[in-house]
Amino acid sequence: MTTPSDAAQTPATGPTWMGHPRPLARLFAIEMWERFGYYGMRALLMLYLTKHFLLGDRVSAGIYGGYTALVYLTPLIGGLLADQYLGSKRAVKFGALIMAAGYFALALGGSPARPWAEYDGVRHPIEVAHFRDGPTSAANETRAVIDHGRPLLIKGQEDGSIDLIAPDGSVARHLAPGVLHEGADRDELRLAITLMALSAVAVGNGFFKPNIATIVGLLYADGDQRRDAGFSIFYMGINLGSWLGQMACPILADHFGWGAGLGSAGAVMLIAWAMMHYSQRSLGGFGEPPAVAGRDPALWIYPAAILAIPACYFLFTNLMHAPAPAPGAGFVGYLMGLPVMGKLLCATFGISLPAILIWSWRAGSRAEFEMMLAAIILMVFNTVFWSLFEQAGSSLTLFADRNVDRSVFGWFEMSAPATQQFNAIGIITLAPVMGALWSVLARRGWEPSIPVKFSMGLIGVGAGFLFLVLGTHFAGADYRVGLGWLAGLYLIHSVAELCISPVGMSMITKLSIARVVGLMMGAWYLSLAMGQYGAGLLAQMATVETVGGQVTNLKLSLDTYVGVFTQIGMVTIGVGLVLLVLSAPIRRLMHGVS
Repeated sequence: MTTPSDAAQTPATGPTWMGHPRPLARLFAIEMWERFGYYGMRALLMLYLTKHFLLGDRVSAGIYGGYTALVYLTPLIGGLLADQYLGSKRAVKFGALIMAAGYFALALGGSPARPWAEYDGVRHPIEVAHFRDGPTSAANETRAVIDHGRPLLIKGQEDGSIDLIAPDGSVARHLAPGVLHEGADRDELRLAITLMALSAVAVGNGFFKPNIATIVGLLYADGDQRRDAGFSIFYMGINLGSWLGQMACPILADHFGWGAGLGSAGAVMLIAWAMMHYSQRSLGGFGEPPAVAGRDPALWIYPAAILAIPACYFLFTNLMHAPAPAPGAGFVGYLMGLPVMGKLLCATFGISLPAILIWSWRAGSRAEFEMMLAAIILMVFNTVFWSLFEQAGSSLTLFADRNVDRSVFGWFEMSAPATQQFNAIGIITLAPVMGALWSVLARRGWEPSIPVKFSMGLIGVGAGFLFLVLGTHFAGADYRVGLGWLAGLYLIHSVAELCISPVGMSMITKLSIARVVGLMMGAWYLSLAMGQYGAGLLAQMATVETVGGQVTNLKLSLDTYVGVFTQIGMVTIGVGLVLLVLSAPIRRLMHGVS
């Protein structure tokens, strides 16, 4: 909700852009460039960790899930600091600069790791022929163990054993399951810089992400029916940037190296900063700092934020070395066995949401409390959605690299990270259609309520995985699925996303008590953080063993992905049906908000 002073500034009858307040155009562009950087880098991250640093699926998925979780956890703090001290505009500008620095540092990956395999108590180097250090491996790239001067190709078996194949095609060695141990010699300083860079991006995004959405909400007065449509347009800017980044960054990385693809994310963040810095004419009066007595609070907030970067780095190193939970430990044992980040997220989620409810019960009216309660219930279901949806950057990207025929009508081969752009293309194409559909249904009184839309999103994201599983039944002899099936999953997921994400951001601004709207936007991103961390855990379920970064048995890889995708798809559809049953009582808590 807007405050009375904000409402007086709302350009309800001033110059418009696409029928909306003109400042929306600038915010659209700023968010577009920020999302270019985020999604462009995200498209490369999992492959960067598994191919360049050779960290393995499990460790890489843990880092990926931890990073994306931090990206959505830090807005809880960034939103609060902006509400109370900095103001939204200063927070956005500071966040943009920190993120740019992180992206530039991320590009300093150095030389690729050198793989080795150990068996019989001896460490043997792995020679990679026709090596290409980029997102798309060379078509004829092979890995061979150098055993007493002989190159032996590596072939995994379904029981987990390994055959080492001599140049004449015979089996030179058969290694029982667990006998071969693989690893890599890597530049530990460069890996540390990479983890620090990810930490900087996460901290910067905490200041940027919740506060630019808050400024969008301030453009509309209470009761302005354009608000939902405005957020949908803003969401199209997110996905336009996503598409551009997921298209451009893999191309740059393939042709000019990882540094070019990752560094381009930093360049566009500087563009976003400049657009916000020189926005006084269009955004004057919106997101300004609150009146605070004494010294400028930025003098302590900015240094504290920079000091938070090494703290996040510690969380990443802890993630890398966290053991798998012990079988049969039970739920409590599972929680105790989580890395520090997992404990932090569970504690923050479990404490913050009830604390917000207690505060709203004491500080607000009964209706305001019930509206806040409805928002928080939907946040919980939101975590489930994002746990599945965010497989795009982790397990689905590895699946695309390993088990998808990425040929586009025989004209060219799409790189694995570039397949993520199917989602952005789907959003850009379908967002106007979905917006028009909601408008038509609203005029007839048939528009689904927000809880029903959320349940449709959950059912849809689960159905997308089952659609891809169906496609695996038509895999070729090379155990690769046609690209169209993966594109179909992303199309279904795009429809599901449009049922939740833009609706959710708008819902928060409408259901929140006015003076904590920034905090509630941060809590919304906290639910996303839980989903992102859950996505990392799910991706670890789909771990496929590799040697020197190469899958040794594509059939076993395909079977692993099919089993995980089937399970999570079915469970999520069930969760969506539960929410559908609960939608009516939740709607009553919303007191007419739609």
